[in-house]
Amino acid sequence: MKPYVAAIHAYVPGKAKAADGKPLVKLSANENPLGTSPQALAALEGTGQPQFYPDPDSTQLRAALGELHGIDPARIVCGTGSDELLNLAAQAFAGPGDSIIHVRYGFSVYDIATRRCGAEVVVAPDADYGTDVDALLKLVDETTKVVFLANPNNPTGTYMPRAEVERLHAGLPPHVLLVLDQAYAEYVAPGMDDGGMELAASAENVLVTRTFSKIYGLAGERIGWATGAPHLVDALNRIRGPFNVTGSGQRAAVAALADQDFVERSREHNARARAAFVAAVEALGNHGLSVVPSETNFVLVLFEGGVSAEAAQAAIADAGYAVRHLPGQGLPQALRITIGTDAQMDEVASVLRQLCEAAQ
Repeated sequence: MKPYVAAIHAYVPGKAKAADGKPLVKLSANENPLGTSPQALAALEGTGQPQFYPDPDSTQLRAALGELHGIDPARIVCGTGSDELLNLAAQAFAGPGDSIIHVRYGFSVYDIATRRCGAEVVVAPDADYGTDVDALLKLVDETTKVVFLANPNNPTGTYMPRAEVERLHAGLPPHVLLVLDQAYAEYVAPGMDDGGMELAASAENVLVTRTFSKIYGLAGERIGWATGAPHLVDALNRIRGPFNVTGSGQRAAVAALADQDFVERSREHNARARAAFVAAVEALGNHGLSVVPSETNFVLVLFEGGVSAEAAQAAIADAGYAVRHLPGQGLPQALRITIGTDAQMDEVASVLRQLCEAAQ
């Protein structure tokens, strides 16, 4: 095994079972509690031809994405989730002797993608759990080849406005690739666009990645896509899997794109349920609980009083729910909690309230 591969800590998915094996309701993986678009489900149930390889170029899917977002399909590449594309971006543009920067409390796949290609991991200090542009730019040197930035960020939920994204890009040398991971972009309120798509259309060193795993409710089908300058798309096409998106996944994704009413309902539900849950947690502020401001379908709850994150996770599990504890990412005092249905969030809030009252 290569030493840089041996240094990788494998990705740990959100738990779906308790310590005793009991199934739990997953509020640990940021899946859509409304499920999947009926149109996408119908496409999955349609008669396919699994004996044949899928379209290696995802032609119809790229055309549908291009029509929805106003992008030339030739500037789009599809992947096995956006995870594949993040790994390909690192592999195509960095290697031993190079470095890749990501922010503290960034998506754990960035560390894996960097080490996987033999590059050095450089972690930029955060600013209130979000991106500190100045701190990040100070770390850029001649070895820097890629900067990974999730906006909104996972696992903190923080959001960087357009002006800061533009300032970050303007401060990077032309040889540095800025990868804007927009897995949660569809959850951002209308009018808060960070300008990433415009940068990907005009700049030579910006790649934007997106996924169907979150608001589109197709996590099980593993479909992602990226857009950027032609030479960036060409690089990823050279090394991606030749049949990387299944035929069923391509059909479902095309159908999901056509059902923007489902996307809007999902966004509206999330905003309302998130606001109610945040208010319930903030009411426990005298017990040391607080929430990092979020523009995603999850919130990061901080436990900095008499109730620990571990105790809260255990109590929530006893109530039948799995949430994400992230000590491995430097967040032992926090739980990342996916926004579920109204009833689910009410029950989790009630567990936290009872736990705080018992700790008095």
